[in-house]
Amino acid sequence: MTPRPSHPGLRIAMIGQKGLPATFGGIEHHVEELGSRLVERGHEVTVFCRPSYGEARRERYRGMRLLQLPTVGTKHLDAIVHSALATTVAMRSSFDILHYHAIGPGMLAALPRVASRARVVLTVHGLDDQRAKWGLAARTLLRTAGWLSAHVPDATIVVSRDLERHYRDVRRRHTLYIPNGVCTPAADSNDPVLDRFGLKAGHYLLFVGRLVPEKAPDLLTSAFRQVPGDHRLVLVGGSSFTDAYQELVRRLAADDPRVVLTGYLFGSELATLYRNAAAFVLPSSLEGLPLTLLEAASYGTPVVASAIAPHIEVLDGSGPGGRLFAPGDRQQLTQVLTQVLANRKVERQGAALLRERVLRAYSWDDAAAATERAYLLALGRSGVLAGRRVPRASDRSRLDGGREAPTGDGRRPAHRDHLSRETRRLPLLPRRPA
Repeated sequence: MTPRPSHPGLRIAMIGQKGLPATFGGIEHHVEELGSRLVERGHEVTVFCRPSYGEARRERYRGMRLLQLPTVGTKHLDAIVHSALATTVAMRSSFDILHYHAIGPGMLAALPRVASRARVVLTVHGLDDQRAKWGLAARTLLRTAGWLSAHVPDATIVVSRDLERHYRDVRRRHTLYIPNGVCTPAADSNDPVLDRFGLKAGHYLLFVGRLVPEKAPDLLTSAFRQVPGDHRLVLVGGSSFTDAYQELVRRLAADDPRVVLTGYLFGSELATLYRNAAAFVLPSSLEGLPLTLLEAASYGTPVVASAIAPHIEVLDGSGPGGRLFAPGDRQQLTQVLTQVLANRKVERQGAALLRERVLRAYSWDDAAAATERAYLLALGRSGVLAGRRVPRASDRSRLDGGREAPTGDGRRPAHRDHLSRETRRLPLLPRRPA
């Protein structure tokens, strides 16, 4: 049972996600798992939702209040218009915390940061300005949003060590590292999804994600074409304002009858596909900390992933059950896929060990507890301190010979996994009313 906090509950607004209940989208699953646990910890959570996401229209879900607001459903206006409306409504309410998700919606955080008594928290799920679907103007705006994400919020949270390094080295700001979690899978289900798509357990490779360039399903489809045998490749996902790219993937898939395009799948259908796959494949060139990778590992399914920093962070090197290949290298991906399919027993044994480590290291309960502490930190109710500017080399040379200063009892401070390097942020905007 989740422990109740010893302090009064907070009123929290979640802004930036598409909506709930979560179907597709890592941010939506993040908000669902995090928000429901914050409710269990005694807080009131309101999630602002877009009418275009999902089919169910509910007032409450898993203890959270769902508030539908309109938006303009185009690639460039969908998120920002909805986030602007949500910010306006939230500022007229008595929230303690406005929690933004992703750097695009986080651009709106400057307004409540200056003109509201609520504290502002932003979770960075990835470097959105590097996503291939955006043109020059949008990327320029998102780069500005990236700068704001480091300087405006009362607390900035990142979901991976790679993002933490980026903010430290590029933005020169300390952040709060709180990684995504993953749930222990439920008992085996008997969903007929395998029969529906003509699949055999243990006889297919699985990709799950949006069909967007940075996730590289086109690379995977091309590499799979050179894999011998009659194994199938199942691509689960769809467009995210990337219809032209989705059509490219469809054309590539049409050239190989072993490739199956299912569209978006959720719930027991997706669970069945994870559990029975010979391997899960994620060839991305850009990620924050992908939930699909954690989910696949949680089922004990062997994983093949591109050797980008967030994947390396989860897999901790390449070996049985968790294989890495050079990003963008189609030939090496073909070789790794062929190797995994030829050594299924060894890969399954390695995947079982990976499963144990992932379930131990990535916990939604831990993420909720750490996020609660981040809120208290932003509100000034905690003994720990919020993030600060990273000293330059010339500054560090004057601080204890470049080492951290000792604590009051003479010991060097030990950093925790969550809320590391907790020091107070230097104010860069005028203080809000007391």
